[in-house]
Amino acid sequence: MALFLTAGLTCASVTAVRAEPGPPASAAVDVADRLRAVPGMTVQEKTSTLPGYRWFWLTYRQPVDHRNPRGRWFEQRIMLQHKSEDRPMVLYTSGYATPETMFTAEPTALVDGNQISVEYRYFTPSRPEPADWSKDTIWQAATDEHRVIGALKKIYRARWISTGASKGGMTAVYHRRFYPGDVDGSVVYVAPNDVRNDEDSRYDRFLDSVGTDPACRTRLKTLSREFLKRRTTLVTRLTGEAKQKGWTFTILRTPDRAFENSVLDFEWAFWQYSLQADCAKLPAPDASDDALYASLDAISDLSSYTDQSLAQYSPYYYQAGTQLGWPSPSFPNLRGLLRYKDDYLPRTYVPRDIPMRFDGGRAMRDIDAWVRSHGERLLFLYGQNDPWGAEPFRLGRGSRDSAVYVAPGMNHSGRLIATLPERDRAAAAADVRRWANAGPAPTVTARAVEADDPLLLDRPRL
Repeated sequence: MALFLTAGLTCASVTAVRAEPGPPASAAVDVADRLRAVPGMTVQEKTSTLPGYRWFWLTYRQPVDHRNPRGRWFEQRIMLQHKSEDRPMVLYTSGYATPETMFTAEPTALVDGNQISVEYRYFTPSRPEPADWSKDTIWQAATDEHRVIGALKKIYRARWISTGASKGGMTAVYHRRFYPGDVDGSVVYVAPNDVRNDEDSRYDRFLDSVGTDPACRTRLKTLSREFLKRRTTLVTRLTGEAKQKGWTFTILRTPDRAFENSVLDFEWAFWQYSLQADCAKLPAPDASDDALYASLDAISDLSSYTDQSLAQYSPYYYQAGTQLGWPSPSFPNLRGLLRYKDDYLPRTYVPRDIPMRFDGGRAMRDIDAWVRSHGERLLFLYGQNDPWGAEPFRLGRGSRDSAVYVAPGMNHSGRLIATLPERDRAAAAADVRRWANAGPAPTVTARAVEADDPLLLDRPRL
């Protein structure tokens, strides 16, 4: 496999994409026609579900290997929410597939701007066939975004802000590392920074101290043990449900392995997706088998480790196992009950015919060093109770015009500015507006989760 850092770091371009000089476009030329004039772009307008926006589904031809632009190409999917050519543009990097629905990212609302959502390479349908998995790297993806920005800046010449949550937030940082001048600022939500992949004690310390209610932590750990004590009964239920719904377990080989993976995820997934107040909804450890099965399914999603689910996220697990790294809690509360703990790593979740080799952390060390020494106009936001924040991005002496904020009591959310204490909320909003040249910030209020990226709740834990 051609590893990213072998040919990537030393050859990565850092050329900025700037709007071309010239007079504003004539109002007589419709934006749809301007989009269709972009070489390599297809345009389909859909019915908008957000007032004040037009909705376009775009595809853009990208090289499979940006170092060989005369080689094979694929079509990358982009969702454009168009407000006005003279408004700021928010680049939403999902890091995964792009949701087929309109939504307003928090920075988009803050700057009253346009928004494009770029699907990450190798997620269906933005995948070359056959897939050369060695090209599923952070540099190749950053260069995808670089080309998209270069094409669309000929139409949208106002300021650009990039944003993303979870792996999408990581994607926004990686893009800035390789092409720091493409956008005017980045708002990065709940992005882990796994610089030392082989040292994960921070996750254990986090899970032993998260929140303000020790009873909640104890309940989660006790329930996890109870699931495993009732393994035979609960696996039988999972097997029956799988048969009924057509789920298969070729990648993990058995329902028993899938069940244990779901249990390993239980405590982590609760804090990732729930709030501490939701602890009151958990069943007692001596509850019925029905109640325990329902709770495990609600928190961990028992379908997550079926072939049908894992296949959707192969590009993520591949990158986690080759460049991004992965969390490895020690699960001390489950000792004596686990059968497959050593399988809790990305290689397990990728089909064996796809070759993988971890780069030893070189890519992430480079990213971390860049943020600390050269990062500029970066806003990092974390939820206080989100396990992914146990290894966060940190600023250094060379970081400029950047900040890190932690939202009290919050989880793995892509909408955290509104939940910050008043002083931090005002400062964060003002920075984003300033970077976008959008004037003084309006009052920021919490929005319903339905306005957020709907796929954020469906993403894998590991």
